Amino acid sequence: MSFEFVIRLIGMVVMAVLSFQFAISLGGTWSDVRVISALALAGAALGLLISPLVTIRPIVWLSNRINSLSSSQLFAGVVGLILGLAIAALMTPALSNLPSPFGEILPFAASILFGYLGMTILVRRHREISDFVSARLVREGVGRRGARARESDVVLLDTSVIIDGRIADISRTGFIGETMLVPRFVLDELQHIADSPDPLRRNRGRRGLDMLNKLQKESVVPIVITDMDIEEVREVDSKLIMLAKKLRCPIITNDYNLNRVAELQGVVVLNINELTNAVRVILLPGETLQVRIIQEGKEPGQGVGYLDDGTMVVVENGKRYLNQTIEATVTKVLQTAAGRMIFAQPVTN
Repeated sequence: MSFEFVIRLIGMVVMAVLSFQFAISLGGTWSDVRVISALALAGAALGLLISPLVTIRPIVWLSNRINSLSSSQLFAGVVGLILGLAIAALMTPALSNLPSPFGEILPFAASILFGYLGMTILVRRHREISDFVSARLVREGVGRRGARARESDVVLLDTSVIIDGRIADISRTGFIGETMLVPRFVLDELQHIADSPDPLRRNRGRRGLDMLNKLQKESVVPIVITDMDIEEVREVDSKLIMLAKKLRCPIITNDYNLNRVAELQGVVVLNINELTNAVRVILLPGETLQVRIIQEGKEPGQGVGYLDDGTMVVVENGKRYLNQTIEATVTKVLQTAAGRMIFAQPVTN
């Protein structure tokens, strides 16, 4: 026996009793058995039909509606209902002084109207309100560790810079003093990459999640996972640029395309690759350096080695020093889009 069937039976009995009482109240007597029986049977039939419509169906609809709401929408609805009822309560003394029947009806009607309006408005506008409040809190530095930041002390991290991992080392040194924000959609993209069937992408995604965990543990500035989103935009890079414009903050990245698109839209970009090139050791022609020759060069007799920061050093006549560490004199420094290249000659004793 289903629950709905039980409700129908209960409704049938209740409506039959109410119909019977209604027939008696109209002045019917027990001699009017057929009239009373007809009304009772009609009430029972009506109760059998409409009981689920006034009991189960509204409850199920309300339950499904609540389940479809996010936690932020639900919270916004409760706050809106409270605000609406508070406004209605402030109006109640004035409405109660109106002539009858308005003095009895309007306070109740105002409570329903303003409660509904408050709940509906805040549920529909919860995203804008949430973004506004979150932006204010972030700018005031209300982060996970309670640090206080100025309005400009916020930076956004994109997916590529988290996977790259160098941001963890840079943050640990204290060169970044701003609160670092990781939007939820960036975290979702990292998780999507980590779940990829392609082993290379999967390893990159897992590395990114590990690096984010390392950042949260070792960074000297707060790392905040924010739910702020740009719902009308689908692509992650576009979301990041729009969010940076809304917060008026820079983006930290090493993605060349994101860098260029963001700069075209007036967003400040802090590129890790540019930072790496900027802090490399400056060597001028005539200076000497220590380098280990690890392979032959393209030209006859050349040897190739690398500095600790990855800079390629091409040593003329260095082939004979293969697998040896030698002292070389810098002859030329070449800066290209791909990086820096140093040409040198072995120091002869």
